[in-house]
Amino acid sequence: MTRDTARPANDDVLQLSDDALIEQIVKERVAQRFEAEAFHWRLRLVALETCMMGMLVIVAGLVLKQPTMLVLRAGLLVAGSCFATGILLASLSAATGKLLTRIRKAFRR
Repeated sequence: MTRDTARPANDDVLQLSDDALIEQIVKERVAQRFEAEAFHWRLRLVALETCMMGMLVIVAGLVLKQPTMLVLRAGLLVAGSCFATGILLASLSAATGKLLTRIRKAFRR
């Protein structure tokens, strides 16, 4: 009476673990894709916000009959600072998300 250790005792267990592994791989890939898409949407939002703020300053300055070059310079300065802070915020948000993901993975083990 020798045992055959090469075969698993139950083939259903092996099949179930394969399905769970495939499901986990799919979940990880979907999460990576959504994370990348979220960063792209944040960049689009920053670009839209930059244009809106710059144009708002330019239009307000022109309506108030301020010197044109002063208004354009102020509009560009506001747009540039808005873009810089938006990119900084989006980058910090992405970095925080990655850090939290690593922390969750570390505590699951």
